[in-house]
Amino acid sequence: MEDLFRSYWWLLFPVGWFVYSGWASWLNYRRQRATLDIVRRYADSGKEVPPELMKVLDKPIDSDAEMWGSASYGSARPTNYWSLFGLFAVLAGGFGIAAYMPQVFGVDMGVRFPFTVVALTMGAVAVWALISALTTRRDGS
Repeated sequence: MEDLFRSYWWLLFPVGWFVYSGWASWLNYRRQRATLDIVRRYADSGKEVPPELMKVLDKPIDSDAEMWGSASYGSARPTNYWSLFGLFAVLAGGFGIAAYMPQVFGVDMGVRFPFTVVALTMGAVAVWALISALTTRRDGS
């Protein structure tokens, strides 16, 4: 079993993404269904449906805007960039340590180059997030 996990550890990431996407889609489906139930109650009682309620139905069921916690894709808030900087800096450090001390993690020496490439990529993204966090104003512009 340990050998199976060691050989296919990377499958945790796509499987996790599938599980998360399925969960988010199910929650969006429930939101749409609950909204339709409320609209049906308004229609049965003969009242006018509020326009805010109809806007919820206009949004596609797989819309990522609500899932990511922003009104529009790409909303730039400095707090988002600071958290991205922290995340990618830690990832770059972890992969850097794994690249230059592979014996600590129990992997063979053949992973030094790929881990170095990943560490440099994560480091570059961390630098980008740091620059974005420092240059973005509080109001997001």
